[in-house]
Amino acid sequence: MLLSVRPALERGWEQQLDPAPEGTVGCARRRASFPASPCILLVHGLQSNTSASPCPQRQSLSVQSIRSAPSSRLEGDQLGWRWLGALPRPRTGWRGENQPSPNFNQYVRDQGAMTDQLSRRQIREYQLYSRTSGKHVQVNGKRITATAEDGNKFAKLIVETDTFGSRVRIKGAESEKYICMSKRGKLIGKPNGKSKDCIFTEIVLENNYTAFQNARYEGWYMAFTRKGRPRKASRSRQNQREAHFIKRLYRGQLPFPNNAERQKQFEFVGSSSPTRRTRRTRAPRPRT
Repeated sequence: MLLSVRPALERGWEQQLDPAPEGTVGCARRRASFPASPCILLVHGLQSNTSASPCPQRQSLSVQSIRSAPSSRLEGDQLGWRWLGALPRPRTGWRGENQPSPNFNQYVRDQGAMTDQLSRRQIREYQLYSRTSGKHVQVNGKRITATAEDGNKFAKLIVETDTFGSRVRIKGAESEKYICMSKRGKLIGKPNGKSKDCIFTEIVLENNYTAFQNARYEGWYMAFTRKGRPRKASRSRQNQREAHFIKRLYRGQLPFPNNAERQKQFEFVGSSSPTRRTRRTRAPRPRT
């Protein structure tokens, strides 16, 4: 079976090559007409079972001018000079080439599972209104209940962000204890909230209520009964009323809790007190 190689010079480029005898393999370096490449192998009447040897570094042969490669449609003894593929192959490993696109969703999941130690934390103060008990969540030492009235000092909560992905820590402003969840699914107060069981993920539901899922125990939610007692987290679900809350500002608190200057009431500032507009007088027109 004869080798059939597509001509390398399809655009009519000129190149000086060294001829090779019939039935042998020759090698010639490319000149300035082409980009730098290792070499070009020339085959004349070579069978497919013939193994070609690597190209020599130097050859002292006569120079022959070839304007274009012969057609690849020749068969048999009319095969002529064929170009055997020594064209440069595309390199692999270049930057931006044959590289898989980054998976951003996987990056968000990996970074969201870790605490962000570099970014500045956003701190907010508000109350959590329980849908079932009709009261507010309060942190009274180690006890966590939903029986506080609006404006109770134990119902004021300090919520600080942990990382992106709506992960927060909830601390009582008066007791300075964090709301955490034990391995049994019970809500308890801890003085140190750095552990993962003290981190909750805020989930805004379709009915505009907010649910808090524990970061360590996936599928366990903060929930309270009608009497305001904490419900076992292993029995709580996202679509249950016991796990629905509404964020409310602390009573008497203005909408800008983080900036004391914005809490000042609006005052009229002017150089002088407003006066009554005087009647405009015009100069009398001269009589003609």
